[in-house]
Amino acid sequence: MLLRLLSPTQAIARRINTARFPVAVPFNTHNNLRFAHTMSSVQDLVENAIASNKIAIFSKSWCPYCARAKKLFQENFPEETPLVLELDLRDDGDAIQDYLEHKTGQSTVPNVFVNKKQVGGNDKTQAAFKSGELTRLVHL
Repeated sequence: MLLRLLSPTQAIARRINTARFPVAVPFNTHNNLRFAHTMSSVQDLVENAIASNKIAIFSKSWCPYCARAKKLFQENFPEETPLVLELDLRDDGDAIQDYLEHKTGQSTVPNVFVNKKQVGGNDKTQAAFKSGELTRLVHL
């Protein structure tokens, strides 16, 4: 397999976070096709999670903001069972977070969806609850 090394400038230009991605990027058709297939699977997983669940929360198990958002639903909507995907506990978690950023423009977790509508992160979810918008969305 050939590797194409990226200069630091190219890595920054491509928004590659070297803590999450290697600087050496596979450069051949087979890997590009496999990457496209993987992204398609991630897209299908995310879109299905949002479409098939009243509440979908994309989270990380260690994140205090995620814990607050999950607690809000647990305490205020106990009759609902949100789908919670803990991205740090999944092999495809980084790819899911990248797809969510592409889809919503939000790169952080939690990323909360209610009745197929993105509510946002913890701050927006808390604000939506205080304004009554979250309750309206949950009871659609």
